[in-house]
Amino acid sequence: MTDQPLKLVTVNTAPERAKRLIGRVVEDVKVQYTIVHAANVERIEDVRSTLEKEQPDLLFTASMWTPEQAQEIVIIAQDTVPGIKTFSIPYGLQVEKGPDAIVEYIEAHLPSLLAA
Repeated sequence: MTDQPLKLVTVNTAPERAKRLIGRVVEDVKVQYTIVHAANVERIEDVRSTLEKEQPDLLFTASMWTPEQAQEIVIIAQDTVPGIKTFSIPYGLQVEKGPDAIVEYIEAHLPSLLAA
């Protein structure tokens, strides 16, 4: 288990869905990691101010963002919080495979993201 809780900000236009899915991930990985979902941002133009306020360890972009939009969000995050770990869920995954696929995808990639 990590010594300090990891602070997470999500970028998702459906904040309730983000909260629900991240809540599932947090519960599933609580033995290995303590993750606090600090905030969700619904608009790209609000990413920088939220990151400045929250100073998170992690940022996840949701599957509604195109690869170009997700890259823009990641660049903002890296510019705003040096050393932040970012993770982009593949575009369309929620629509194509549903919420369980999102949770499984995050959980499958979380160890390598946090080890990086």
